[in-house]
Amino acid sequence: MNRHFTRLAALTLTAAAALTLSACAGDDSSGKGEDKIAGADTGSSTSAASSTASASADPGRPKIELPSDLSYTFDWPRTRDKDKNAVLADGQQAIKAVDLAIVNQDPLDKAYLFYYEGEAAAGTEEFIQAYVKENARVTGAYRFYDAVVNMRSKSDASLVYCEDQGKAYDMYLKPKKVNKTPVTRNSYVLYNTQLRKNDKGVWVVQEIHSQRGSDRCQP
Repeated sequence: MNRHFTRLAALTLTAAAALTLSACAGDDSSGKGEDKIAGADTGSSTSAASSTASASADPGRPKIELPSDLSYTFDWPRTRDKDKNAVLADGQQAIKAVDLAIVNQDPLDKAYLFYYEGEAAAGTEEFIQAYVKENARVTGAYRFYDAVVNMRSKSDASLVYCEDQGKAYDMYLKPKKVNKTPVTRNSYVLYNTQLRKNDKGVWVVQEIHSQRGSDRCQP
């Protein structure tokens, strides 16, 4: 489930994280790897941003504020299906929450634990801990696009989407240094997430799989 991290500390995050790997839609291969997750919505060109704003305003949801050096664009469509829109909105918040935990250097940050459970929560904790161990966090601009929601029932759904990490980087904190890397096909990552609607009405992530360098996500 995690994006940029391969560039930072591949030696730190071992093959056990549920959030890395290929096992995306139609791909029965598996593996453990080192990808990344993110989040604040700044200037998305679609109305999906308004859905995210509504989710953020809900008093039951954690407030997520990220540093100004991090920016996120969600080129995700708003559909005519309120359930799909809710999945997209909570999916955006879940992405933000993980980056907030990385910024806070807290593998048990309450915001991401609000949006993740089970296998996804365990894998995300390991991913965040790897950043903490390296005394680093994320910086730069992220773009998310080509989102597809599949409703299996009123309480179960999948969200598949792409991420462009071409202008996003890892930043070591002491001494402060941004690790800028060139854009390659591996800068584009495909994610397949499985979510369920909990008793609070929140779509929480249960599983995350990713495929770095996916053909589907290439520009």
